Amino acid sequence: MDHNSKIWVSELNARPEIRSAFPHSTVHFYDTTLRDGEQTVGITLSPPQKLEIARKLDELGVSRIEAGFPKVSPEDAEAIQLMSKAGLKAELWGFSRAVKGDLEELVRLGIHATVIESPTSDIKLKAYGMSRDEVLGRVVDAISFAKQTGIKVAYFAVDGTRTALDFLKTIYLTALEAGAAEIVVVDTLGACGPEAAEFLVREVRRWVGSEIPLHWHGHNDFGMATACGVAAVRAGATWIQGTINGMGERAGNSDIGEIALALQCLYDIPVALNLVKVREVSELVCRQAGYTLEAWKPLVGDNLFMRESGAVATQFHIPEAIEPYSSELVNARRSIVLGKKSGLDSIDLKCKELGLSISLEQRAPILAAVKKRAIAKRGLVSNEEFRQILAEAARRRASPK
Repeated sequence: MDHNSKIWVSELNARPEIRSAFPHSTVHFYDTTLRDGEQTVGITLSPPQKLEIARKLDELGVSRIEAGFPKVSPEDAEAIQLMSKAGLKAELWGFSRAVKGDLEELVRLGIHATVIESPTSDIKLKAYGMSRDEVLGRVVDAISFAKQTGIKVAYFAVDGTRTALDFLKTIYLTALEAGAAEIVVVDTLGACGPEAAEFLVREVRRWVGSEIPLHWHGHNDFGMATACGVAAVRAGATWIQGTINGMGERAGNSDIGEIALALQCLYDIPVALNLVKVREVSELVCRQAGYTLEAWKPLVGDNLFMRESGAVATQFHIPEAIEPYSSELVNARRSIVLGKKSGLDSIDLKCKELGLSISLEQRAPILAAVKKRAIAKRGLVSNEEFRQILAEAARRRASPK
């Protein structure tokens, strides 16, 4: 890898048999934080909060924002009206079941594009008490009505990854014939591994042809949502549906930031997302929704560019030795923190950061004091505590023996 770049991943990613498997068209992102993301247990976003998040998603470069499900939520209708007046560059999309009433509400609100969903797996059809013929009829009626009213449709096959392939092919082709413009491959329960995701997207691409925009909508029940999203792109998906921070029901949705980072850094695939803005948007969504993230979460975690280990601190001046991509790529700050695992270089770096100076012989006793303080509090030593340790050391040196 070019050490002058901001990406320092393994050269194995660039092997021809890996890189050539990917189409190199730009991948776009369809954000559903405001609809599927809000389905996170305990999360409720007000219309003004949704507007603020939508503005940030627009700055992030998200191509489409799923604004809500207004038929079942008057608050979503209000939020859509606010967003419609906000002058966003991103397209506003609605969400609808294969039900005429849902679409009539989108028409009333002036929404010109929507996902239309219906169950397709036998287990989902059984749960809803519907037959295959009945769901086919509903899909045709809903998409035909949407087309008549000038609404663009992406057909969304709920539980598609657990649907019999022959029926999934039938309903996708039926949806296209009825007027759907795009197709969504949906892993509703995160039930696919990346190999299965790649197989299914490749099959669907073969069924619908090369011109139909193809989406992947994944969930993270087995911790594979990012891997499955990458696999879907490798198989021909040009749109990734997901949320900020991967929020959503159960283990959450695909995290659009993680997938964008992986595609760009590991495979050099162009993405329509500004990675510099992701951490800022993540922080806003956390604040508005009232939750916190694991400090070690990829891309947005607090720990990613924070170093406590003394062994790592010795390499801090060479970022590519301890990080796979530059903090500048995602507008993060690199820092040294002090704790039980710190070393002598950690002390030197922290002194330099705070504009403090100590002699060489002071380093070891100060490090010992830092470790003692960290163990006692079972946590990190703050900058103020470090200053106190230095002050105490100075007083001891100044006191008569």
